[in-house]
Amino acid sequence: MKRPTDAERQKWEDNGVLFLPNALEGKELTQLQTLFDRCAAEAKADWLEGISKGTHPAAHFDIPKPLEKDDFFIDLIDHPSWYGYLMDFADEDLILLGPQVRTLPVLPISYVGWHPDVPHTTPLHMKVQIYVDDVPANGGAFGYVPGSHKPDAGPCPVVRPLDTMPGHTVYPGKAGDVVLFNSYGWHTSMVNTTANPRKSIILIYEKWSKDRIPSDRYTAIEDKCKTSDRRRLFSLDAR
Repeated sequence: MKRPTDAERQKWEDNGVLFLPNALEGKELTQLQTLFDRCAAEAKADWLEGISKGTHPAAHFDIPKPLEKDDFFIDLIDHPSWYGYLMDFADEDLILLGPQVRTLPVLPISYVGWHPDVPHTTPLHMKVQIYVDDVPANGGAFGYVPGSHKPDAGPCPVVRPLDTMPGHTVYPGKAGDVVLFNSYGWHTSMVNTTANPRKSIILIYEKWSKDRIPSDRYTAIEDKCKTSDRRRLFSLDAR
């Protein structure tokens, strides 16, 4: 299990974001791509029907209940390429909030503007975004304002177009690259002007706090959580 170096830890504290290249590669990456496409194909008809009924968003598509579809998705939650970073930053007391196995269709605008996910009153909130396929800078890549996670940074301006945000950085990447970021910081999905949808997996974590996750949220996969560390991560055991 990888742990952050002193330089990476300082970069995290200063910027609120880390880019982890080649976090998944080889057969593992190929397995993820195959699984993603299969599950997305199986769920596509329901998503399109939901769009027609106005019950599903058209701007993005999440595979429902991915943890119950294949053990591979469960194994991503505590994957050694990023789990050690998360544990370090959360003082070894981490919980999963949930995954989003997400496709962004090709659109002339982003589905979301610049925003933070949570206020600073929330315990440390982090996300891991895994690029399933190559994501160029103009392919809906992740954008972040380094340093905007700090309590004294103040709000960022509300800007359109997205690329006019002062001080922002765009994180294009290859399939298997990962962006780990502090969700207090201002971020967005940049506009996708390519001909290909963006495929990524977003894993959402927090530093543990009392009664944050119902103890029955992940009981459907309880038989896959054999170790005490994984049971704590999935909030299956009381603290």
